Parts: sequence; C-alpha cells; structure tokens
Amino acid sequence: MAVTKNRPVQTPLVVHLIYRLDFGGLETLLVDCINHMPPERYRHAIVCLTDYTAFADKITRPGVALFALHKQPGLGLGIHVQLFKLLRKLRPAILHTYNFACAEYAVPAWAAGVPVRIHAEHGRDASDPQGLNRKHNFLRRALVPFIDRYVPVSHDLARWLQNVVNIPAPKLELIMNGVDTVRYAPQLPVASTPWATDAVRPFVIGTVGRLQDVKDQATLIAAFALLCARRPEARNGLRLAVVGDGPLRARLEQKAQEAGVADLVWFPGARNDIPELMRSFDLFALSSIAEGTPVTLLEAMACARPVVATQVGGIPEVVQDGVNGALVPASNPQALADALAAYVDDAARVAAHGAAARETIERHYSVAAMVGAYTALYGQLCNSKTTFKEITQPCAES
Repeated sequence: MAVTKNRPVQTPLVVHLIYRLDFGGLETLLVDCINHMPPERYRHAIVCLTDYTAFADKITRPGVALFALHKQPGLGLGIHVQLFKLLRKLRPAILHTYNFACAEYAVPAWAAGVPVRIHAEHGRDASDPQGLNRKHNFLRRALVPFIDRYVPVSHDLARWLQNVVNIPAPKLELIMNGVDTVRYAPQLPVASTPWATDAVRPFVIGTVGRLQDVKDQATLIAAFALLCARRPEARNGLRLAVVGDGPLRARLEQKAQEAGVADLVWFPGARNDIPELMRSFDLFALSSIAEGTPVTLLEAMACARPVVATQVGGIPEVVQDGVNGALVPASNPQALADALAAYVDDAARVAAHGAAARETIERHYSVAAMVGAYTALYGQLCNSKTTFKEITQPCAES
C-alpha cells in the first residue's frame, strides 16, 4: 500500500496586480508593504499589466517574483487568459489589485480558484475626479460578487464607494496610507541641488509626483510665476522644484518658459533620493485635482515640511488648514500663489507648521500601522476561506 507523505505547508502567497511598477506614490506603498510585512506571514509576487522599471530595485525583500504581461492599449481580452494561466501556476492565497484599471481581473482570479480577492482604491483619474462615471461605477458594482474586500485609503474614498458606487458597507475596509518615519525624517542629510552652492540660500518650494493631468503641476507653475511677479525684487530668492517624470514633462517645461520662470524652476526627473530632496525644500506644494491620501504629501510632512495643497480627496483629512499647512481650491493659481506667499514671508510659520506636520504623521500615518492593517486583513479573509488551507505550492520563479 502506497503511503502519501504530508507536504510541508508553504507560507501563503499574495499576488499584487498593478498597472505598471514605476516611480509613484501607489508603487511606493506597495513596495513598503512588501518590505515591511513579516516574512513568516506571507510571500509576495507582483504582476504588472504592462511592465516594470528600475523602481523594482526598491524591493529589498528576497524572493519577490516579478511578472510583466505587456498589455497594449485597449480591452486586451487576451490578458485575462494570460493572468488566469499565471494564477493557476502560482496558486496564490490572495490577489490584491490596485485602482480601476486592475479591478476587472478579480474575475479571472475567481475563475482560477484564488480564494481571496482584495481591491484597493487609491484615488480617481483626472478624467473623472469626482468618480461619477456611470459606466465605470456600473463595472465596480458588477464586480462585487468577485471581490471579498474593497480597501479605500481615505474617508473620502470610503464615502464615495459606499454612497456613490453603492458598494455594500460590510465589504469596505478603510486602511490609511503610511510612510516610513525613519527614512522620512528631518535633520538628516539633504540632496545635492542646483541651489546648494548659492551664496544666499533661496526659499525652495518643492513638489514630487508623476507629471500627468491629475497632478496638475501646470497650476503650480502658474502660481509660482504669479508669486515671482508680485515681488520682482525678491524673485532670485525663490525656486520651484518639480520632481518626477511623465507624459507632460515637455509641456510643463514649456509652460515655465512661457511664464518667464524657467531659470527658477528645476525639473530633475524621476529620482531615487526623495527623502533627501524633501529635506532640501522649505515648503511642499501639491496641486492635484483628485487624490486619495497622497504618499508624497505624507513623506513631506514626515520630513517636517509644511504643506500647501488642494482641498480634494483625502487631503483635508491630513492637512489642517492653519495648523500644519494650508488648503486651497483646485485649479486656482491665484489662491495657490496667496498661500505660498504666506509662508515665503513668515519663517516662524514655516517652522511651526512643519513641526505640526511631523507630529501628525507620527500619530496617524506610520508605515507600521498600515502594514499591520493589511496583515490583519489578509489573515482575517484567509481564515474565512476553507480553500485557503489547500494553498501549499511555492511561488514559481520569474
């Protein structure tokens, strides 16, 4: 009589499905979760609908497999088949999808027998900043039977999912974004910048993010030009750093040229030294027209930098006007310029609001709290699925 030996139970695998692994806030959160989650609890793999870049080097956790499906623009129905086959091979315990572009892939995951499907909403697109697109919201509702939990990252997104999209409340789990308060901290080294050797240090306004419509850096450049025009005698003492890359870079550089401030605006592209760059700023600005809880905002505040940001999405949950920063209407260069000027003229305000910003992050937005919440959610859902106990295969090599 043949004897079947018990196979050792493998650490459960989480497959993270993202549109593209590139420099950005969502991607930073994903990598931070993987790097900080206890290795004895879960293994991880990342599947990119399109591709991944050198940003993947930020993954310090050993054994994280990376896959790129190279999806082309359009429906890409064949990608559903590719993902189905890949998931059948990997046999994950959990599929964790991010943002609308990846939500529909909960269906092939269900078909492939993935026990737990989680979908996170980190923000809305520039084409639909209020999240009112009927077609998209119909699809979100249609996916409810295939998704075990929707994870909004701000109270604003949670209210929208429940009241506008009509996701059932029991399927919602609010998890706030978090930031590494050790790496992002004041009084640590700063980056080398073009103004580092200036005889008189200028006042530096900085922003970090992908150069795309939803971030609306064009309004920030317009506001900076207004600020410079108001005080021609102090113009040379101001700088704007627009850190990041994306499809609008050439257009934004041209806008700075047309506004007559190209000599004062620095476009360094995508960078790996964001904490050091943050510490070289005096003030952080964010001009987005839609947001969840933006990671770069949290990072700047962790570095004790006050913030001037638009009053959209989850930003007002983090930025207290007049306490740790200032809030302005979106797409309003005049209001943004007014708020920036209030800090340029008041060093005491910069220091006080910066200290309050750091305190806000330490109390409410640590990476430890975020990772702990995701670890607990994974465990809760896995334990509720009987088929989870059958997930024993190790992750395939990429």
